[in-house]
Amino acid sequence: MKRVHNFSAGPATLPLEVLQKAQQELSNFQDMGRSVMEISHRSAQYTEIDRQAKARLRDLLGLGDDFEIMFLQGGASSQFMMVPFNFLDEGQTADYIDTGRWSNKAIREASIFGNVHRPFSSSESGYDRVPTDDELNFSDDPAYVHFTSNNTVAGTQFPKEPETNGIPLVCDASSDFLSKPIDVNRYGLIYAGAQKNIGPAGVTVVIIRKDFLKKADPEGVPTILQYQTHAEKIFNTPPTFNVYMVNLVLEWIQDKGGLDYFESFNKEKAKLLYDEIDRDDFYRGAVKKESRSLMNATFRLPSEELEAKFLSEAEQQDLYTLKGHRSVGGIRASMYNACPMESVETLVDFMKDFRNNNG
Repeated sequence: MKRVHNFSAGPATLPLEVLQKAQQELSNFQDMGRSVMEISHRSAQYTEIDRQAKARLRDLLGLGDDFEIMFLQGGASSQFMMVPFNFLDEGQTADYIDTGRWSNKAIREASIFGNVHRPFSSSESGYDRVPTDDELNFSDDPAYVHFTSNNTVAGTQFPKEPETNGIPLVCDASSDFLSKPIDVNRYGLIYAGAQKNIGPAGVTVVIIRKDFLKKADPEGVPTILQYQTHAEKIFNTPPTFNVYMVNLVLEWIQDKGGLDYFESFNKEKAKLLYDEIDRDDFYRGAVKKESRSLMNATFRLPSEELEAKFLSEAEQQDLYTLKGHRSVGGIRASMYNACPMESVETLVDFMKDFRNNNG
């Protein structure tokens, strides 16, 4: 079986061990004579999958009983709407730190429901950095502060949670979820589409602190869009196979050593690649060094023609999906938890050869 070096920004590479286990169980889950895709979401077997996945998330993140965990559908894009629908009334203000394409989409959705204040925006510089704490200019009494922890398009990442002086953080953590430890007590709500770091596309993890959930106003919110609906029970049929896959990935993360292990591993991979980018001016990092993402490294070459040649020759070396987002161009190497060191080493070796042949 041939496995290429997959640098896709999402849906992204999954651990080979997880894929193989799912393959073994695909047609006959737990000797039931059926696939996990063919059993009821109310069955004891699926209930146990749901329980295990939530227990593993609590273990990995250090969550206490003061947090609710739910597996929803609609991706992060639905959460752009659900968060303000539940927590932002007309006349209230929420602060949205604007650091990229996805935070900007979240801002547009929130503006439908209430007032949005931008305490910081890097849009004028092409979203090439995230703010320092002293650059944040919050409104007087925001309902929450929203930030996108990692920006897949530009290739920037918050090195730590922004300081909000006690205002609850709401975080779109889709592209760096479980890649490093976080201070969970700073958050009111965390949401993450699974397809980048913890599973296949189709399920979104939502984690809400219970005291923050009490602030949700259900008036005028359809039942299925109320977070409380999903906190009480599995309300409707969830994406059962996707949650099963997430559970397997969470098990894999635990077996590897948890978030401390992956923080170290991801830093090692990123350093290897960024050191090569910074070796001279043939490759040029696309964002400010202090804001660089460990998940999505973005860079340019001296010309678009050379970038096209780079991408073409990379595929001949089994290096795939390195093209930058269509809105910005360039090169993007996504190195989520499941991206092996071997893939980054192969990419760096190719980059050296390409520079020698075209520099």
